[in-house]
Amino acid sequence: MMSIIVVAAIVVAVALGYKTKINIGLFAIAFAYLIGCFGMGLSPSDVINMWPLKIFFIIFSVCLFYSFATVNGTLEKLAEHLIYHCRRVPQLLPFAVFFTSTVIAGMGAGYYTVLAFMAPITLLLCQRTGMGLIVGGMAVNYGALSGANFMSSQSGIIFRGLMTNVGLSDSDAFINAFGIFVSTLIIPLLVISAFVFMTREGRAMKTAVFDTSEPAPLNREQKITLWLTLAMMAIVLAAPIAHILLPANGTITFINSKMDIGLIASIFSVIALLLKLGDERKAMASVPWATLIMICGVGMLISVAIKAGTIDVLASWIGGSIPPVLVPVVFGVVAAIMSLFSSTLGVVTPALFPMVLPIAQSMGIEPMVLFIAIVVGAQATSISPFSSGGSLILGSCASEQSRTSLFPQLLFKAAPIGFVAALVFNVLLTFVY
Repeated sequence: MMSIIVVAAIVVAVALGYKTKINIGLFAIAFAYLIGCFGMGLSPSDVINMWPLKIFFIIFSVCLFYSFATVNGTLEKLAEHLIYHCRRVPQLLPFAVFFTSTVIAGMGAGYYTVLAFMAPITLLLCQRTGMGLIVGGMAVNYGALSGANFMSSQSGIIFRGLMTNVGLSDSDAFINAFGIFVSTLIIPLLVISAFVFMTREGRAMKTAVFDTSEPAPLNREQKITLWLTLAMMAIVLAAPIAHILLPANGTITFINSKMDIGLIASIFSVIALLLKLGDERKAMASVPWATLIMICGVGMLISVAIKAGTIDVLASWIGGSIPPVLVPVVFGVVAAIMSLFSSTLGVVTPALFPMVLPIAQSMGIEPMVLFIAIVVGAQATSISPFSSGGSLILGSCASEQSRTSLFPQLLFKAAPIGFVAALVFNVLLTFVY
């Protein structure tokens, strides 16, 4: 009975957040308190301790450092330079947009930040070239998603934190996050390639020409910010990769055990402030507080669900009702449907990741396959106009007329294409593993 109540609370929290536009995390905290304390007999301290402090600290620290690149214009200048260098090959423009978004998101800007300043640039390029709104929107959206999934970027860090919370080691979480990143890099490239080389839009783009002025070079603050960002990424990635390659080396094992991306990012934030690379208040304001509250609030409610045995009940139901070969596909479809109306980071992955290990162990499935299937499915429909990605792209339209034209294209063309591509990928992934 309690499991049903908790599941209903999760659904109601998402529905209320979608309907009222109030942060889902706040509703989740309220339900966690009411169900945990008055329905399950937990103390208030027990409920408060369910706040995922480690994930909160890591996301806050990393986003604070990366926000300096946003505040001082490093990321925007980098985007201008990358797109400028592709002006002579208009047919490759969707790939330029995709890789520009991927690189900038991978450098820590995060999905929403990249869309906020890349979507207007992309839609403007669509008007000035033969690039269609659909392929442009998909390129910028899936590029931002893929880059953010990089192991040391915002989404990748969240995925790793959620995996360690459900019992995986840091090394296994890193490997699984790498699998997610590679998968979400391959699928959009295949879809964009099909658009560019197999449709009339692609052939029209081949003859298009567009002019863009050469952007100004990076200034001192932007150059230092870029080098600091690359240095932090190298430090964060070097230790776990070395440990995976040389697990028996005592020195590497020791160094890897002392690595924490949140603490390292805190040091780099201090360095950025000492070098005056950006205003502290603006950098602090750029931290995605709403996303943090949503992730941690839903995390509290999921912890209540785990305490109530809900996750075990759902895992055993899936294990007993669905053939093993279909489990990844089912997870992908469920994640895609959830993502139509809710956040991948704040709702979908915190809700589904805890089920992965029990199901994987009982059915003999590789956990990485399920983690990848969930993220690939969830991000497949993120371009829906009802989801965060699609709504940001619509908000970047220069006129109401273009917005009205783009809405049905995102809903009835882009989102279904992404869903089918993800479904096919998850089917192939199931048979490969």
